[in-house]
Amino acid sequence: MKRLMAAATSLVLAGSLAACGDDKPETSAASGDDSITMGFAQVGAESGWRTANTKSVQEAAKAAGIELKFSDAQQKQENQLKAIRSFIQQKVDVISFSPVVETGWDTVLMEAKRANIPVILTDRAVDSKDTSLYKTFLGSDFVLEGKKAGEWLVKQADAADVNKDGAIKVVELQGTTGAAPAIDRKEGFEEAMKANPKIAIAASQTGDFTRDGGKKVMESFLKAQKDIDVVFAHNDDMGLGAIEAIEAAGKKPGKDIQIITIDAVKDGMTALAEGKINYIVECNPLLGPQLMDLAKKVVAKQDVPQRVLTEETAFDQAAAKAALASRQY
Repeated sequence: MKRLMAAATSLVLAGSLAACGDDKPETSAASGDDSITMGFAQVGAESGWRTANTKSVQEAAKAAGIELKFSDAQQKQENQLKAIRSFIQQKVDVISFSPVVETGWDTVLMEAKRANIPVILTDRAVDSKDTSLYKTFLGSDFVLEGKKAGEWLVKQADAADVNKDGAIKVVELQGTTGAAPAIDRKEGFEEAMKANPKIAIAASQTGDFTRDGGKKVMESFLKAQKDIDVVFAHNDDMGLGAIEAIEAAGKKPGKDIQIITIDAVKDGMTALAEGKINYIVECNPLLGPQLMDLAKKVVAKQDVPQRVLTEETAFDQAAAKAALASRQY
């Protein structure tokens, strides 16, 4: 009888141990040990492009099963710095952000590095000489975007409706001062301009990438500058604001004053199709899926390229009309 009881006890214990062993991986999977948490510090919501970019990141994170801690910096660097430090304290798995400006990031990036939290820059770059402070950059070639805009203008330089008096007077609506796209788009545009010495920038001022900013700056340009031939806006929203100012001044945008912008969001493309904008260089905001793919790789300590560029094109009026029906943003 004693031997039977001992055998039964052994079987119960073995069963209990087996059950505990079976439950452990299920509990681990249910607790989300393999899941990824990303802290994302967005610039703000200053434009249609940025709104589309935010939506892409949020939807892609959900589809990829990545928990997203999202912060809107409202175009203030100090807000982004606070958000990134909060992400570090929360011990997220990966941090991604679109820097408001290029400078002033080394200290907080070093804090993330010391905490062993990889960082992915998206849309905008930083000017840090220590590239080990971040794993990769995902976004556009802003210099190339500005160059494409300038090259189009150079090709149009002999058109009668642009070159009215032998010279081409350009006014420039710049993006946020110190921001990578503002610096680089200006550089690329001016480089392309050199091919035609008749083209000159008569005035240049920031509109902070906003429609209202573009409108206000254009109003001041129209009062201060005579015979403006071309507006070069660093994004669609500022260009759309310029359209409002030009129309209020009794002029026809796209005809009396030609307009070149960058982004190709739906509102901009609609204005291009209507002839109020003349040329748009694309900057694709739908970076979410690529960002989530990179996040999984860097968390898994896989090698990723130092720079991942998006494929983009440019649009004239005919191309805009053809693309509008299927435009996602």
